[in-house]
Parts: sequence; structure tokens; C-alpha cells
Amino acid sequence: MKLFRFGRKPYVQNSPPEQLLFGGRLKGSWGWTVHEGARLKASFWAILRQIPSLIGHTVSLAWRADRLALTVVALAQLGQAAATVFGLLATNRVLVSLFTAGPTADRISEALPSLLWVGGAGALAATLRAVSFGATGRLEPKVERIAALTMLTPVIRVEVEHLEQPDFHKILDSGQHGQTAARRLIQHALGIVDSLMALIAVSGVLALLHPVLLPLLIAVVVPKAWGTVRAARRTYESIQVWIEHVRQQSELRRLLISQKAGPELRVHGAGPFLLEQFDRMGVEAAEEQTRLAHREAGTDLATSALSGLTAAVTYGLLAWLLTHGHLPLASGATAALALTNGTAGLRRMVTHMHQLYEQSLFMTDLIRAGEESRLRAIPTGGTPVPGPPALIEFDEVGFTYPGRETPALDAVSLTIRRGQTVALVGVNGSGKTTLSKLLAGLYLPSGGQVRWDGTDVRELDRDQLFDQVALVLQDYQRWPFTARANVAISRPSEIHDLERLEAAASLADAHTVVGELPRGWDTLCEKGYEGGVDLSGGQWQRLALARAYYRQAAVLICDEPTSSMDPAAEIAAFQQIRALAGDGQTVILVTHRLHSVRSADVIYVLDRGRLVEAGDFTSLMADDHEGPGLFRELFSLQSEQYRTGGPEVPAQRGPAAADRTDTDASEGVA
Repeated sequence: MKLFRFGRKPYVQNSPPEQLLFGGRLKGSWGWTVHEGARLKASFWAILRQIPSLIGHTVSLAWRADRLALTVVALAQLGQAAATVFGLLATNRVLVSLFTAGPTADRISEALPSLLWVGGAGALAATLRAVSFGATGRLEPKVERIAALTMLTPVIRVEVEHLEQPDFHKILDSGQHGQTAARRLIQHALGIVDSLMALIAVSGVLALLHPVLLPLLIAVVVPKAWGTVRAARRTYESIQVWIEHVRQQSELRRLLISQKAGPELRVHGAGPFLLEQFDRMGVEAAEEQTRLAHREAGTDLATSALSGLTAAVTYGLLAWLLTHGHLPLASGATAALALTNGTAGLRRMVTHMHQLYEQSLFMTDLIRAGEESRLRAIPTGGTPVPGPPALIEFDEVGFTYPGRETPALDAVSLTIRRGQTVALVGVNGSGKTTLSKLLAGLYLPSGGQVRWDGTDVRELDRDQLFDQVALVLQDYQRWPFTARANVAISRPSEIHDLERLEAAASLADAHTVVGELPRGWDTLCEKGYEGGVDLSGGQWQRLALARAYYRQAAVLICDEPTSSMDPAAEIAAFQQIRALAGDGQTVILVTHRLHSVRSADVIYVLDRGRLVEAGDFTSLMADDHEGPGLFRELFSLQSEQYRTGGPEVPAQRGPAAADRTDTDASEGVA
């Protein structure tokens, strides 16, 4: 990799491995990478202008988190500044006593009280630093907790439609890093305040020793400040170039040890090839770091030379003041000590300023994520939902995913009655899953109405509507929790009900799964942790069904609930699902397995977002059935495939099957 500079912005020429494998530099688009290079884009003076408001915002956040801890930190820092002033002045008294004429014993005896004061000031400063450290340790986690709740509280109520939008999810991804940034803001804000107070204390001491010493401090500080800023930006630039190497090499390292990639790495001989590219990137990375280190050394040498020159002039002037009787020798020694302390504090302050600025960007993202989430939230309140719906109606319902022109549902009208088993069938991309999410209240229609017992869902209390629904989605959640939590999480208020848990497991035939787990219900279903296990697809699907049964909701929506099960388990599962409707539960079955919908009370057939057929199995298979005969065609095709191993597949209706998707949420159609 070669790096050229045009002004401040580096231009990186891609190396052969980067171009071949990644098409260029591997620039991340995750939330935590959104502000990479931020400090290079902003000048130091632009950062400096924002420091007061950033510190003010940080203090406000800390005040909300723990007023007592913040007060203790503030008082401790004031005390440290006072101890610094007192310690320097006491040091001056010690030096005055030592530099006076007279016997050595007498001078030491005279200096001893001031020396004790110096020790006392140092002990006080150390004690106050410990107090400040302890209070900061108490403050930081509380600030991080408040920052996290600021974003997560509104996020959990965001409409699913918005949550599935990539742009909004990127805001959330970036915002979540503001949680740890809030903690770091405390560290860097306090570091700036501490360094600033130390500078003020040193300036006060120098002004007391001799008025001309204060300009001397400024003369030393200015080049030191420039050198510190320059060095910090050089280091940061080096990190930004280096991070691309790290990211690319990390990706190759992950692939070389990957279980999933293992077979092809070996059979196709890709392993040695990728290892060679990994090594070439390592060589290029080392060369780049060497080059940047040389540039850093040159910058450091130049700034050190300038600082040394300024310091030489400063100390030369200090020597002139001493030799011409304008400044006592003790004051000169104290001034030299103060100048050293002041420049060290300045370097710390500049570093904290850069860090504070960058962390504030993530904190701003967190605030924005919270604000955007509140704007996109599910409304609270509304018309009460008195109980299980007797009738759910779709009246000319349309739905179009954001950013798409073609509707996923187009003028769909249908009815669902309490206790029915209703099947939604159709080819991939027909709108089945979208319809089921509208039924559950997860989406609101773009046109038309979805009514529960005559009331538009837009007017209903959505939380009460959700309380009547249980879901088994095609892409169901595999919670990284225990088997018990995986099932009982569907009704958190009843999460400790063991009898209910066992009943749900029995209905879903999940008790056999749990019985094979090493710790039963308390087994962690997440491989990679001690005691954790990895379940098969069919085992996960049984737990997902048990979770829906545990909820005991009036409306059960099952989207491909048996796709990972073997034939015997699939038949048993469908029999149990159909039996639930006999107990008064309304069952919505979304499936491609058309043999499983024979006993459905009504089958709705969708094609390209429109309802094209409706009826029970017998009527849809009848020769005189009104409609395009899509269900009969699909059923016959599946049946023939099972009997003979697969006939020649006829041309698809509408868009080719390869252009359609089986997962609504990922593609925006159903």
C-alpha cells in the first residue's frame, strides 16, 4: 500500500491483495465506523471552540446520574488545584531557606517547616486524587446506564416497518456506541478540567513569583501546544491508515479458521492462496507503519527543536533575571518546576480535547437515535381491545414497503372469524407474510383498513392488540438464553409458571428436546459459552412453537412453522396446530406445504400481492371452481413431485421464481 498526501487528507493506493479480494480498501459501514477520521476532518481550533459546550453537556448528564458524586469530583479537583498552588509556594519557601547564607544545619532547620508543608500538600493532593477517582468510578457506570436508557427506552417501541429500514437501523447502530462514549466523555471532560486547573494554578504561582514569568509560561506553552496537537494528529492519521490493514487481515484470519469456509479452503485449495494474501498484507502493513513512524519521528524532532529553542530563550531570560538580581534564585528554581508541570499538563489537556470531541460525536448519535425512535414509535393508548376478536376484516388493504414502487399487498379484502383455521398460501413473494404482519398489528396498511370487531387497528390500543397475538415467524428468534427463557419469554409476566411451561412443551413436542439437554430447562441454548449447546433447526422450531403456545393468545399466527422438521414431526405439529382452533383459538397458517392445509376452514390464495382465490380445500380443487385455479395447479405440482420425484416445472405466473423472495422482511415483499 502506498500513501500520498494532498494537503491533510491521505490518499491510499490499493495494493494487489486489497484490489483482488476486496475491490479496494475495506471501509466499514457499521455504526462504530461512522466517525472514523473525524479528528482529521476538524481543525484543532474547531474542536477547541466546541469544548465548553461539550463539557457543559457532559456535566448535565453527570448531574442527572449522580449529583453527589459529581459534587465530590468538582470539590476534589478544586482541592487538588489549591494543593498544587500551596505546594509550589511551600517549595519556594524551602528553596529560599536553603539558598540563604549561614550554616547548613541552620538552613535545613529553617527549611524543615516549609518542607513539611510541601509533604502535606502532596499528601492532600494524593488523597483528593483518590477521592476523585473513587467518585468518578461511581459516576461513570451511572452515566452509561442513563445514556443507554435514553436510547433503548424509545427504541423498543419503534414501528417494525421503520426498524426494518437500513438507514434507520444504521442510526441505531451508531447510536448504541454513544452508551460507552458517555462514560468516556466523563473521563475526558474531567481530564480537561483537571489539566486546565493545573495550568491556572501554575500561572497563579508564576504571577506571584514575578510578573514577567507569566509571559514566559505562554512562550513555552505555545510551541509545546502546537507540537502536541501535531503529534496527536499524526498518531491519529497513522491509526486511520493502519485500521484498514487490521480490518482486511482480520477478515482473512476469520476465514482461515472458519468452520463454514473450512471445506472449500481444503478441497478447492483456497487455504494456501488466502494465507499468501494474508502474509502480503502483513508485509505491506509493516512497511506502512515503518514509513509513518519515520514521519512521526521527523515531526517530533521538528516540534522538539522548536520547543527546545523557545525553552532555551525562556530559560535564558530566566537566567538573566537571576543574574541581574531581578529574581531570587529560589524563585527561579520554583519557576522552572512550575513551567515543567504546566507544559506536561498542557499535553494531557490537548489529548483529552481530541478524545472528548470524537466521543461527543457518538453521544450526539445516541441522542439522535433516541429522538428518531420517539418520532417513529408505536402510539400509546387508543381504543381498548376488550378481548379475543370475533371478527377480523381486511377491507381493500394495500401495503407498500418504503422505497419500493410495487405494492406488497394490493386491495386485499378478506374476513377471519374466531376459532377458524385460516391458511394463507401462494408462491414466493405473493404477500403472505406481509398480510400476517398486518394482521398482528406489526404493520399498518398503506391503504384500506384492517378492522378488529369493526374498529380500525389504527385507532386501537396497539399494546392490547399485541396481547391477543402469538407469533411463530419463519425467521423466528433464537434467543441466546436458557431453554426455559426461550419458551417463557413470550409471556414475561408469567415467566416462572412451570405448569404452563410443561404444557406448552408438551403441545409442541418440545419436552423431548428439553429431556435431551444436559441441564434440562436450565441449559443455555448458545454455543460458545461454557455449558451452552447448539440445537438443530427442528429442535429450535419446536421451542419456537412452545413459545407461541406458552403465550396462550387468542390469535396464533404460524409462518412456515415446520420448515425444519422431519415429515413425521411436521404431521404431528400440524395436527396439534389445527386442534388449537377447536379450543376457540384463531389460527393463521402461512405455508408452502399445501397438503397441510386440507382441513383449514378457509384458504386464501395470494398472487403478486392480490387475493386471487378463496375457499376450503374441496372447493378450490373442484373443476368448476371460479378463479384462475392457482391453488389446484400448485397442489398438483407438489403432489406430482412427491409421487414421481419431480415433473417438468411449468412456467411461473408473473415474475420468475428466482427473482422472488421467501422472506418478506429481508426483501420488502411477501
